[in-house]
Amino acid sequence: MRKRKSSESIASALPAAPRKYDLIAIGASAGGLLALSEVLRPLPGNMPSIVVVQHLDPSHKSHLAILLSRKTGQRVKEAEHGEPILPGVVYIAPPDEHLLVGVGKVQLAHSQLVHFSRPSIDLMFESVAGMYGSRSIGIILSGSNTDGSTGIRAIHEAGGTTMAQDPTTAEFRTMPQAAIDTGCVDIVAPIQELGRRLMKLCAGERVEL
Repeated sequence: MRKRKSSESIASALPAAPRKYDLIAIGASAGGLLALSEVLRPLPGNMPSIVVVQHLDPSHKSHLAILLSRKTGQRVKEAEHGEPILPGVVYIAPPDEHLLVGVGKVQLAHSQLVHFSRPSIDLMFESVAGMYGSRSIGIILSGSNTDGSTGIRAIHEAGGTTMAQDPTTAEFRTMPQAAIDTGCVDIVAPIQELGRRLMKLCAGERVEL
């Protein structure tokens, strides 16, 4: 198991590589709207597909896709079952539905709660690991529970790249800290830096750990 490098270390970096990433998966909970806005803000339209689980109140219609679309040049939409996963599009899990990925398609499921959550970050990450493996990136942002720590390990073990918000910059630090504590997070960065490093990673440039 790789040891996590300090978020303040700038001497070492992931080497530039021709690896092509096809999917980015982002998990967030409490404090996630601001964190997601910061990550998506600098991203250009030619990024890989992005799938997002943000824990939401299941009893209310979500306006998250509309709110995030005002913060980024990416196309942001609420995910629909069976729709194709396309580059340059951000798919948001609907309230009270698990978001999984199949062969190039979104899959929604109203199965049991996982860690008291539906949608579950862990379930999304595990499906991403199984379908995309080393061509995937998993990111954990602000949250007040531990959802995502099992899934981040799955992406890591499948050869994908993993990132987490520096807990000191998170409104709620429990979730990113739980992911980091697995020892399976490759890059830890302040929220203001995370989007920039994600862009560099997808462009095959060297990325500070």
